[in-house]
Order: sequence, then structure tokens, then C-alpha cells
Amino acid sequence: MTKFDVPPLTPAVPARRGRPPKVKAQSVGGDTRESILDAAEDLFSKHGFYGVTIREVAREAGVDTALVHYYFGAKRGLFDAVFLRRAEVWNDERVAAINRYALANAGSMTLEGLLRAFLDPPFQWSLKGGPGWKHYAALVAQTNANPTFGGETMARYFDPAIRRLIELIRTLLPEAREVDLYWAWHNLSGALTLTLGETGRLDRLSDGLCRSGDLETACDYMVRFAAAGFRAVCERA
Repeated sequence: MTKFDVPPLTPAVPARRGRPPKVKAQSVGGDTRESILDAAEDLFSKHGFYGVTIREVAREAGVDTALVHYYFGAKRGLFDAVFLRRAEVWNDERVAAINRYALANAGSMTLEGLLRAFLDPPFQWSLKGGPGWKHYAALVAQTNANPTFGGETMARYFDPAIRRLIELIRTLLPEAREVDLYWAWHNLSGALTLTLGETGRLDRLSDGLCRSGDLETACDYMVRFAAAGFRAVCERA
């Protein structure tokens, strides 16, 4: 990244309205851009796309609204940037994990092993990645259930990784119909995003017997449940 000998913005410098000079935006670009993304991610995860304004994001990030527009344009551009930032990490790791598993277990793959490789990255990031990853998981859960643009957004950022998973599952269930594979994934997708959203619903339903924040246990259950589900749906009688 090119560096400029321009001092960074400080709280003592009053924010200017209008489009910031390009050299100034670039000199603080990395930190400022990430701060805006972090603030937007937090707000979107709590209030949804329609419940957040650019002004609220700017206030949360401690910048002028002009900077938000400068980096991301309209609100949808900001939302897409928030969504893409961590989607790339999730999907790159998931595809790499299932490819490694397939290579290391050629001829001896199991559904449980393949699904574990695919599910571990998002669960581990949510467990150990800090508050930002918790916000992102909640945002993905909301988006996956959004009838307005959720389907298009999820398809754009997640479908390549999912198609690779289904391709490998097909080798384990060679007689499965295409329609059955996609319905089985659809059910797993809903369970995955709801679980990562950690809504607390399970805690109340089970009177505290289960904890939605116990993601390691949740992943174990999901691997077994999803493997049994794929077999039940896809294996021909």
C-alpha cells in the first residue's frame, strides 16, 4: 500500500463535509475503511439492512458520512462490502478443508468426515475470532432468511463453496437425485445459520439444558444430524 507523508486524522481536526481529498482518504484508508466496516457489521447484525442508516454507521465509526459514501457509495454497497469481507475467509477455508479431506481420504471418505471439514471453519471463527465474527454470523443468519435480497446475496458469496461440497457428497451418494441433494443442503443451510446466530432460542426451549453459545457441541450434533439427513433423503430405497 502506498504511504503518504500526511498526518492521520485526529479527533481534534473538525470533519469536513463533502467528498474528502483523495490523498487524505488514502493516507488513513486502511484503518478508516475497517472501522466503517466494523461499525456497519455491528449495526446490520442487530437491526438488519433496513433498520440502519449511513448516518448511524458514520456516527458509530466516528467519521463523517461523506467518508462512508466515498468508500462504499450507497448503503447497499456498504452492506455488500461488509458481507464479502468475511465471506471470502469462510469460503476459502471451507473449500480448502474439504479438498484436503478428500485428498487425504481418497477411497475412504465418509459423510461425517466431509461435513466436519466443511462446518469447522465457520464454527471455529465464531468461537475464537472475536466479536466481529459473532456479528457476522448473526448477519448471515438474517440474510439467509431475507426474502428481498437474501437469496441473491447468499448465492453470490456462498454458492461456489456449497457446489464443491455437493460435488463431493455426490461421490459418496452416487445414486442420489440432484433434487434430493439440494433439498438436503437447504435443510442443513437453515440449521447452520440459525445455530451460528446464537439467538438463545434453544436455551429457553430446553429450560437451560442446551446452550446456543456452546458451538463446539452444536457442531458435533450438526455433523451427525446432517450426515443422517443426507442419507435419509438421498439414498434410494
